[in-house]
Amino acid sequence: MSLDGEQSVDILIVDDRAENLLALEAVLSSSKYRLIRANSGAQALDYLSTHDCAVILLDVQMPIMDGFETARRIRQQAHTREIPIIFLTAIHREDQYAQFGYEVGAVDFVSKPFDPRVMKSKVAVFVDLFRKAEKIREQEKLLSEASESRFRTIFEQSPLAIQ
Repeated sequence: MSLDGEQSVDILIVDDRAENLLALEAVLSSSKYRLIRANSGAQALDYLSTHDCAVILLDVQMPIMDGFETARRIRQQAHTREIPIIFLTAIHREDQYAQFGYEVGAVDFVSKPFDPRVMKSKVAVFVDLFRKAEKIREQEKLLSEASESRFRTIFEQSPLAIQ
């Protein structure tokens, strides 16, 4: 729970280099976020198989399964398809790599080293969207339950109801 009373949200950070994970944690450290580390694409997919998150910060250059393949697999799963992915890269700065990143599901492509203020702002936007979507889902559920209850009440009071 954050200081303002809101539930903290998970942010998945995926990088095979510990120093990059530490840098992201230092920049994004907040009671509003629960930062989840993954050292590989496989670890990220494993986490996402049982958890939800507001945004994924995903390194492009990783051994075994790179960020592009990880994103492609994330997009294949119905429950993770809509999670925003921000690619982070130190070497693939050419437009063709960014274009490919967008094609496999990225919402943004950021070069390292990144501006901490810009990174905070980008993440904050996706966290805000995630929270708003959660509120909409909660309201839809309450509305559905209220409609169902109202329908039952009307039906039970109907002369057609089986007594």
